[in-house]
Amino acid sequence: MEDIRKILVVNWMTQYCQRTFHYAVSLAGKYGAELSVIYVIDTLWLQGWNLPTMSQEEGREKDMKRIQAELDYLIGNEIKKGVKIKKIIKEGDPIEEILKVIGEEKIDLVILRAHEESRVEHFLVGSSNDAIIRKMPCSIFLVKNELLNHFE
Repeated sequence: MEDIRKILVVNWMTQYCQRTFHYAVSLAGKYGAELSVIYVIDTLWLQGWNLPTMSQEEGREKDMKRIQAELDYLIGNEIKKGVKIKKIIKEGDPIEEILKVIGEEKIDLVILRAHEESRVEHFLVGSSNDAIIRKMPCSIFLVKNELLNHFE
């Protein structure tokens, strides 16, 4: 693990991602690596729908503000401690966007949460981990689903 210079942690905005983020910060500190956090807004479900553009755009802006606020809250304490964290928010197919970022940013290690998701999480997040893992061009660190008490 000496060659870890860039770490990407995938955040799905679930309770389990807090522990994943904690490990990412810890590993980035240990190896002096650059840390990036990515959240992908899945827009695939919009394909094929004829929704009014105005309502779709308003919803998108509202979602973007909510996601920005949640990521800012998640990384805020670490930034106050002096940890440099790059925040990446993308729209599209989560698997494709994550793999693009891995290539563009030359990521050495991806940190993902590993747990059995609820039906709601499976609907919202899907089985993206499985697809990402199969196509992964770099090392992967999977974090078990136990929650950290101080993040609850």
